[in-house]
Amino acid sequence: MASEHAIGIDIGGTGIKGAVVDLGTGELLTERRKVATPEGGRPADILEAADELLAVIASDAGPALPLGVCFPSVVKHGYTLSAANISEEWIGLPAEELFEKELGREIHFINDADAAGYAESRYGAAAGVDGLVILATLGTGIGTAFIYDGVLVPNTELGHMEVDGVHAEKRAAYSAMERESLSWKEWAARLQRFFETVEFLFTPDLLVVGGGVSKHHEQFLPLLKLTTPIVPAVHRNNAGILGAAALAAR
Repeated sequence: MASEHAIGIDIGGTGIKGAVVDLGTGELLTERRKVATPEGGRPADILEAADELLAVIASDAGPALPLGVCFPSVVKHGYTLSAANISEEWIGLPAEELFEKELGREIHFINDADAAGYAESRYGAAAGVDGLVILATLGTGIGTAFIYDGVLVPNTELGHMEVDGVHAEKRAAYSAMERESLSWKEWAARLQRFFETVEFLFTPDLLVVGGGVSKHHEQFLPLLKLTTPIVPAVHRNNAGILGAAALAAR
């Protein structure tokens, strides 16, 4: 019988956080625990920090539960093929195997934007939506996730798609707005180019916008003129935890 609870751990460039998740409701059953990502984000240091965090969560959780870990990298067959806001030493490593060895248990290992997209399809803004849902997290870069009829299509890196001659995230990530002191209107014009290109190429049924800036969605989403409905994500800070846990128990 599938477990009704699972642990999700979300590894980011600044923090590593995790909790026990109720897979029926998508609610956190324990306090969300967090440790700082070690400076430099090197493999040995992140592995050790994740192990320390899991020890705390496991003491909250009781018996061993399925464990999902999401990570800021393209993940293919357990290998990390890129590195966002962490050490480039991760590129090409058998990271899933390294985590399993360090944590002493099997895990489900996945890209962080994919985990967030899956969480929104199960418990959030895209729950019950048929067809193609594309989630875009707007932060330091732009992470994306494709969910088709509830099934995750992993490792879509649309932030690196060229729009007007440059990588989309260089001009349209939230970090670009902060770096260049753009107004909401100026930033929305850049988002418009990104999302209309995504819309033209993939004809999605729903667009979901995540990342911390999505809590200010009323400042910029109404300025976008798209054919596809576009809505804010529901589970901003917890999305990676929820998605990683849900995929681990699947």
